[in-house]
Amino acid sequence: MSQPPLIVENLSFRYRDRQETAIRDITFSVEKGEILLIAGASGCGKTTLIRAINGLIPRSYKGEVMGRVLLYGEETKGWPLARVSQKVGTVLQDPERQILGTKVLNEVAFGLENLGLPRQEIIQRADEALNLLKISDLRARETFNLSGGEKQKVALAGVLAMRPSILLLDEPLASLDPASALETLAMVRMLADEGMTVLMVEHRVEDVLKIKPSRIMFMSGGEIRYLGAVKGLVNVVDYREIKLPAKMIIKLAARDPAPAEMKILPNGTGPRSEPLVCFEDVAFAYERGVDVLHGINLEIHSGDVIAVLGPNGAGKTTFVKHAIGLLKPKSGRVLVDGRDTRAASVAQIASTLGYVFQSPSHMLFAPTVHEELAFGPKNLKHPKDQIEKEVKEALQIVNLSDKEQDPPLALSFGQQKRVSIAAILAMRSRILVMDEPTAGQDYMNYMSFMDSILQMPGFEAILFITHDVDLAVIYANRVILVANGRVEADGKPHEVLNDLDLLQACRLVPTSLLAANLERLPRSGCFMRAEALAHVPKFISIQE
Repeated sequence: MSQPPLIVENLSFRYRDRQETAIRDITFSVEKGEILLIAGASGCGKTTLIRAINGLIPRSYKGEVMGRVLLYGEETKGWPLARVSQKVGTVLQDPERQILGTKVLNEVAFGLENLGLPRQEIIQRADEALNLLKISDLRARETFNLSGGEKQKVALAGVLAMRPSILLLDEPLASLDPASALETLAMVRMLADEGMTVLMVEHRVEDVLKIKPSRIMFMSGGEIRYLGAVKGLVNVVDYREIKLPAKMIIKLAARDPAPAEMKILPNGTGPRSEPLVCFEDVAFAYERGVDVLHGINLEIHSGDVIAVLGPNGAGKTTFVKHAIGLLKPKSGRVLVDGRDTRAASVAQIASTLGYVFQSPSHMLFAPTVHEELAFGPKNLKHPKDQIEKEVKEALQIVNLSDKEQDPPLALSFGQQKRVSIAAILAMRSRILVMDEPTAGQDYMNYMSFMDSILQMPGFEAILFITHDVDLAVIYANRVILVANGRVEADGKPHEVLNDLDLLQACRLVPTSLLAANLERLPRSGCFMRAEALAHVPKFISIQE
């Protein structure tokens, strides 16, 4: 009888600079052609497990290791990393850490070149991977100018070109638009059907369930809390811990008392104040002759909670970077508090508008989390005692009070993302802008910090770029759809997200929560989270 492709036996690991163990007594095996979904809270040990399987632990990440990892029956402890990587391909959580080449084709070919393959075979394999992911049009592009989602696809193409027999995917959907996420999942299903073994770490559990993973592993506190069939998961986890399909949450939440208060965000129908931010016919291009933005005209007002949705590469991040002065329009202008961004420095704008970057590695630099959070308020000349208060409150909001003295870059990606959000919260800017705030976040954490952020005094407006349609459903009072560098729609969530043809054109996929909200909208009067919908009747009776 042949050995399973992967066996993990009694695996424990403690990072050299940490006191606590990251993972403890992990034991499981995965068969050929199996898709194993790994879920759990941010920081629970999922990424550490991936690093141990692909050989980065203990070769790149030093610490105390117990137990062993076997590939096709052979222990990998003495293997060089190059040998492990020929059998195990890994797509990291943050593509910024994986992409080295300046051009897309060079990046996809990088691993093949290290294997010493003939040039013609390298080009053939690279093109096959690009075609498989439907990104051949990016072949000659510079990687630096790609969107986060495009970088995620390029990183995956580079791994697939190597043709590994075991594929490790760490949050592969985090930066992808919904349509791209479904395409990627369909490709994963196809690869598994052809015999590839796939381990997928993912918080978007509802999406992964569509491709019928063989089993699901739920981790908590560095240990396996559940490993088995998907249907058994609901018996061991709280529906608030993990993002399940809306119908499932509604059924489970209906057994609990109705929420004391169904929070409804302001609908923005009051008298319009002077705009906080104004885009006037803004156009922009990174590369000569390739416009990214075309004639953007819109205003951001006090009370706006705006979700910006759209395809990968649509120009969402580029549009937002104009508001904070990181980019200047090729034509047109952007006004922040009535002041042209061309006449203001990024530091001057920061007191009005705080920006959380898509990748935390673009923001984090300080030796401790506390120093990271104190940096912005210090530069804005906040009083010392006020800074301490701002740091403590920001850490509490993102559930990282116990990490105050930790190095930010030693934390998990999801925790790093929350540190970057807290760093901006501590600055107390009037407008909060977040690029993909839920990337790498478990359901409970992101619901908690989004609830807290919207209740914080001081923010006059909040804008977040997201591929998570449900985040817009629950929290936004205004939705802007951006596609091909243009604003395709701008209005109330129940109006914009009810146009299914428009959603499809913008590569958005209706979710089970959106469908449940649209069904109950005549009775509820607004969009709600699934837990609240559990106590709203689905239909209005004929007598009424």
